[in-house]
Amino acid sequence: MIRTIDGLRARLAQARSAAPRSPRIALISTIGALHDGHIELVQRAKEIADVVVVSIFVNPLRFTEQAELDAYPRTPAADELLLASLGVDIVFMPEASELLPDGVHTTKVPAGDLGLRYEGRTRPSYFDGLLTVEAKLFELVEPDVALYGLRDRQRIFLVRRMIGDLGLDIDVAVVETVRSDDNLPVSTRIGMLESRDRDAATKLPAALDAAAANADRGVDACIAAAQSSLMGEPRIRLEYLSVVDPASFLPVDEDHRGPALALIAASVAGHRFIDNTEIYIG
Repeated sequence: MIRTIDGLRARLAQARSAAPRSPRIALISTIGALHDGHIELVQRAKEIADVVVVSIFVNPLRFTEQAELDAYPRTPAADELLLASLGVDIVFMPEASELLPDGVHTTKVPAGDLGLRYEGRTRPSYFDGLLTVEAKLFELVEPDVALYGLRDRQRIFLVRRMIGDLGLDIDVAVVETVRSDDNLPVSTRIGMLESRDRDAATKLPAALDAAAANADRGVDACIAAAQSSLMGEPRIRLEYLSVVDPASFLPVDEDHRGPALALIAASVAGHRFIDNTEIYIG
């Protein structure tokens, strides 16, 4: 467990000097409260890298309201035990004052127009904050590969674009979304739901299934099918339901044919969920 930048650099230097050849380093950046999805990322990282670094940092730049930041679950002791049991080499858990000494006034990496769509529509500073800390972690760790779960498709797209724009020599590895028995993508929030709210939440992946099942009829039909599957469920507050081009992450037009992504976000009992699926529009 390392809490300072100097300590992180020293430990990485030690790992590099101790290896008979330049070790392949993997980075998994998290905001803690780890779950099965993170376990899957660690297991994949251990398969493709020699040194696995996991960062745990509740990034204040990703939160619009102080109350939301304060309410985010923090389980540092449990996270540390879990990562130790998985054989993670380095856990970097800095204080905000260590990683962002100038706080909200730090130099930021802007996500551009795409950062204001979908996840960024209701949280306009979210992706700027995410990319800012991700870029700083890339500079500190100098990973060969960064790993992400496919639940966060927009994050993956923006990180890949940043890597390309900045000319960084970092591979991106993705891991399939880990799902619970009722098909919900595993997150810190599903365990907070009461039974009836969890039943309602399962309609979100069901809506994506409906979109995929009707994609051969065109974009409008698959969106209509997804919306129809959500009707009559008052516990769901839909934020967005979009079909986008994987190459640009922009909404497809009605004439689009070929691969696409269906994205959904909604709140259930005050807890926010995102999900997505690959579809093929015929």
